[in-house]
Amino acid sequence: EVQLVESGGGMVQPGGSLRLSCAASGFTFSIFDMAWVRQAPGKVPEWVSSINTDGGSTYYANSVKGRFTISRDNAKNTVFLQMNSLKPEDTAVYYCAAGITGSYDYWGQGTQVTVSS
Repeated sequence: EVQLVESGGGMVQPGGSLRLSCAASGFTFSIFDMAWVRQAPGKVPEWVSSINTDGGSTYYANSVKGRFTISRDNAKNTVFLQMNSLKPEDTAVYYCAAGITGSYDYWGQGTQVTVSS
């Protein structure tokens, strides 16, 4: 059974940091590109960041560039999202996704991130 399980969300004050993790199982993690996508209440999903199979290439939305860092550990089948300098507009449910051919086939259940004073 394919599973993507996100963790690390929570509530943080503006300017704070969180580190999200996504643990994968049930498929060959190392051959899948990975991504983080977020959805704020009442808004369409927004792609945040993605990383290729060996971690050598990373991509970021302009809204998070310079503040967020995506990484992966293929030995542990886990992808991470380090989020620094968080802003209230980063509040959303964050999902991790796995894909091979440019579309994302597998999705996690999401973890809530709330940035508020």
